[in-house]
Amino acid sequence: MTLDNRLTVAEITKRAREMPVEQAVEWLNRLKHEYGMQVDKLADIYFRKLQKINDERKRLKEMSRYEILARSSGFINIAGIDEAGRGPLAGPVVAACVILPEDMTIDGLDDSKKLTASKRNKLFDIIIEKAVAYGIGMVQHDEIDRINILNATKKAMMIAVSNLPVKPDYLIVDAVKLPLRIEQLSVCKADSLSVSVAAASIIAKVTRDMWMERVHEKYPQYGFDRHKGYGTRLHINAIKKYGLCPIHRKSFTVKLTDGAL
Repeated sequence: MTLDNRLTVAEITKRAREMPVEQAVEWLNRLKHEYGMQVDKLADIYFRKLQKINDERKRLKEMSRYEILARSSGFINIAGIDEAGRGPLAGPVVAACVILPEDMTIDGLDDSKKLTASKRNKLFDIIIEKAVAYGIGMVQHDEIDRINILNATKKAMMIAVSNLPVKPDYLIVDAVKLPLRIEQLSVCKADSLSVSVAAASIIAKVTRDMWMERVHEKYPQYGFDRHKGYGTRLHINAIKKYGLCPIHRKSFTVKLTDGAL
């Protein structure tokens, strides 16, 4: 009698949990012939886990196509760039520039807008740890009012590039073209289509959210910790009640302060 024949279902479950999913699927499929219905359900659970892993690998491979194409053309330090905070009524616009290692897989990596705050924070830590390099740029509310949000966004992106400790030779940028002497590709919705830009979107979003949460301590009546400066009903009502605070974008709140809304 083999060792496997002597295992209880509880012991099989424990062993499977300790194995890589691919190995567990192979092992459980062998046991199905000996244990029948007792192991069938467990084998199906692990098969679905493996399918999910393979689907995620395929998705991330598809999101790496711009990076793969750039590397095939001889580029090495390929950086993704994205921003957070173009639309809010208050606070800065923040940009991030991220260079990821070749062939590195970060499960769950996606456009920051598609992720929960908890998931973004976990991925933020992973990206910071594993990235070849990253840089962050920030342009404050008063400069946004002075030069407009598009120019402020571009400036934040260029600051992020300049703050990279490693010089990039190729940029993948979400939706804009930067006046830099670096080969670049502008892609609409790049944060959903490129792993590097998705990583940048997470760094930018989490960085800005943390900034707004700190500001909330100074101006708690506006609820910045909840809406991060975006034009929610809570925020608009607070502006109507308390007026503008020093970090509000005057060019974004003209109608509110004029009483038009």
